[in-house]
Amino acid sequence: MTSDSRLPPRAWLIVALLWFVGCFNYLVRMMITTMHGSIVAAIPMSEAHFGLLTSAFLWTYALFSPVGGFMADRFSRSRVILVSMLAWSAVTWLTAYARNFPELVAMRALLGMSEACYLPAALALISDYHRGPTRSLATAVHMTGIGVGSILGALGGSLAEHHTWHYAFSLMGAVGIGYWSFLIFILRDSPRESGVGGVPGADALPRVGFGAALASLFSRGPFILALTFWGILGLDAWLLGGWLPVYLKEHFHLGQGAAGWAATGYSFTAGLVGALVGGAWADRWSRRRFRARIFVPAIGLCLCAPGILLTARTDVLVFALAGLVVFGFFRSFVDCNMMPILCLVSDPRYRATGYGILNCFACVIGGLAIYAGGALRDHQVDLSKAFVFAAATLVLCAGILLLIKPRVPASAGSPMPPRSI
Repeated sequence: MTSDSRLPPRAWLIVALLWFVGCFNYLVRMMITTMHGSIVAAIPMSEAHFGLLTSAFLWTYALFSPVGGFMADRFSRSRVILVSMLAWSAVTWLTAYARNFPELVAMRALLGMSEACYLPAALALISDYHRGPTRSLATAVHMTGIGVGSILGALGGSLAEHHTWHYAFSLMGAVGIGYWSFLIFILRDSPRESGVGGVPGADALPRVGFGAALASLFSRGPFILALTFWGILGLDAWLLGGWLPVYLKEHFHLGQGAAGWAATGYSFTAGLVGALVGGAWADRWSRRRFRARIFVPAIGLCLCAPGILLTARTDVLVFALAGLVVFGFFRSFVDCNMMPILCLVSDPRYRATGYGILNCFACVIGGLAIYAGGALRDHQVDLSKAFVFAAATLVLCAGILLLIKPRVPASAGSPMPPRSI
């Protein structure tokens, strides 16, 4: 077991640097969902077409996620992150110049393509630096950045309401390029990396290849279960992320900006605390129980389902927001433990590729869910029914997660197999 005192130099600095990158990554992808009124007023479109703006992002994000993950395994993780950030910042800035629906869809597709490389590379880089009992907590700290970015996505609605939606995209694009200019000088791969993918002794192993990565990952039953789990969870995440601001705006008669902040602020703020609690709990419990990083998110899913069910069924705004707090707190137990779970069930050379494949499947399903939400609205079906369905699938996901049984390491008390350090 690797202790905190033996962490590589800059291990927590890397987490801090990537916190801001993750924050910005989710801010620019989420803010369009809070600009519904402004964008539809400027570029007339159906509800299904508005849903397609996020679906276009998700489908290209899904398509390129395995490739982005493989690049992070095959080449430098830090360089993949930097190229990805520069690309998505430029695309965000260019989105401000879209003047019709096809151009807007094209920009969203390019955003998905450019962002696809980031998360697999970032989580793999964090795992390279944090190889023992700090892995879930380090991942959780990074995920709080994603949570803050999701909350700040509501800035899009406010900026569009007080200026224009073009202004929001041009401003965020400029901010991203500015931070990239700073990051390029200090972001580095783990100093303990050796050979392929940061695995000690990897020079003696075959060079990382995409076909070999797919064969290795899909030959493992626990990875296939993890893929199924993450895909179904993607349906919930993107259905709620794409349509919750619209639902709150219409159901509780809120303004566009207020609805955006309500949809993101309560659940994601609770998620910031929940991620730290879930990550620290999983790290501590994993010292005594090998499958702790599986049990903690399964418990969280069972506890968060009633929260979204309350939000979908109540006509009282305070109760709806309370439900979002419960949902956000316990749902975050999953995000801070997914890469640590992947480290338990996959070859360490293919961690980023594996996470890219998980993202691919989740985003394909999530894109379909968002488009279906728009189609339901076009047919006058209340979105609350879709949210009730999402609550039920959260419990199903908990059951699938508990079926994952990674191979127990030979040394009792070790939190992960020797090759996953």
